[in-house]
Amino acid sequence: MEPEDIESAYRWPIPPTVGWTADDLDLLPDLPPHTELIDGSLVFRSPQTLFHMRTVSFINYRLEALIPPRLEVMREFTIDIDRHNRLEPDVIVVDEAAIQSMEQTRLPAEFVRLAVEVVSLDSLPRDRHSKPLKYARAEIPHLWRVENDDGRAVVHVYELDPATQAYVATGIFRDRLEVSVPCGIDLDLTAAR
Repeated sequence: MEPEDIESAYRWPIPPTVGWTADDLDLLPDLPPHTELIDGSLVFRSPQTLFHMRTVSFINYRLEALIPPRLEVMREFTIDIDRHNRLEPDVIVVDEAAIQSMEQTRLPAEFVRLAVEVVSLDSLPRDRHSKPLKYARAEIPHLWRVENDDGRAVVHVYELDPATQAYVATGIFRDRLEVSVPCGIDLDLTAAR
């Protein structure tokens, strides 16, 4: 199908004057999978690279084996930041108290202990700039940003400073990621390839 055929075949949603809300994501028909809401605008995910897919799977799988019972690891699940921001980190670690129903489509940000973003070319500005600001404003205590360095995962680790309500870098990890918060985590990053 040619791009112009796709354009004419798809009816794009027309945003309200004040922008979309977090509730709208559950009501809008035919949205592409993994649509996020950022500042009242719908953001669609581009096709993912092999690096992205493998890295997200690796982190998700390894965290599931390491976290204590009171926490749960979730992949590509949306969190409510505020009325006009509903983001979907690649991986999150949440308090199990956040899970109320198997019909849930999102979680309140207050239950998120760690957000992980694996950077893609199309998401680079959001993952480096706008999303960390929103996660900090929502008081998510830990953030990992994972970047591709010639096929190797490089993890930038951040912790929320309670005095400034901003993230501070606590380390850049290339071969092994070892942290004590939000729980004891030791990952051999060379196995992510």
